[in-house]
Amino acid sequence: MEIIIDYLPLFLKGAGYTLALSFCVVLLALPFGALMALMRLSNNKFLNGFSRGYVELIRGTPLLVQVYIVYFGLPMLGIVLPDFLTAVLAVTINSVAYICEIVRSGLQSIDKGQTEAARALGLSSNKTLVKVVIPQAIRNILPAIGNEFAVLIKETSIVSVLGIKDLMFASDTVRGATYTVFTPLLFTALIYFVMTFVISTLVHKFEHYLSRVD
Repeated sequence: MEIIIDYLPLFLKGAGYTLALSFCVVLLALPFGALMALMRLSNNKFLNGFSRGYVELIRGTPLLVQVYIVYFGLPMLGIVLPDFLTAVLAVTINSVAYICEIVRSGLQSIDKGQTEAARALGLSSNKTLVKVVIPQAIRNILPAIGNEFAVLIKETSIVSVLGIKDLMFASDTVRGATYTVFTPLLFTALIYFVMTFVISTLVHKFEHYLSRVD
């Protein structure tokens, strides 16, 4: 218990880094994921093929490999970024693929009859998408986006291998300084649980609110 008290500021700082990293990734991945989803649903073969290939490639390779490719690949191209921005970029590239699928499923969940009715009223394809489909799809996918944020909180622990001072890095630091393994890891797991539980609870309450609005 003394270890936890002595190193509590380090754990809290690491938790703050983890939340900041996850939040930045979600903010960046949302617009790019939505764009990728529109490309996936496009009739343009090039756009559709590119989006499909991107999603399959990202979902078919480990996040750790993607992080290493970005971390070591960018300097080879003459691009040197701070470690935090490198981690955000690497995880965003991964998250875009998953948000793409969330948005795509949300768009496809809208009844085609509404699209046909909008077209019958004289709306163009683009206006139908913007004014009819997307507003309803956003309502459907917001809970899933919240769940993606909770998942990211756990997945970003992998960036500790880059020296990012996130929660997992704080745990490794304490273990190295105290030669104690179980206590720091157990406390780290508890903090991760609290963060994801809070996010999941908020998402559940939001889903309940939406169901009452309906």
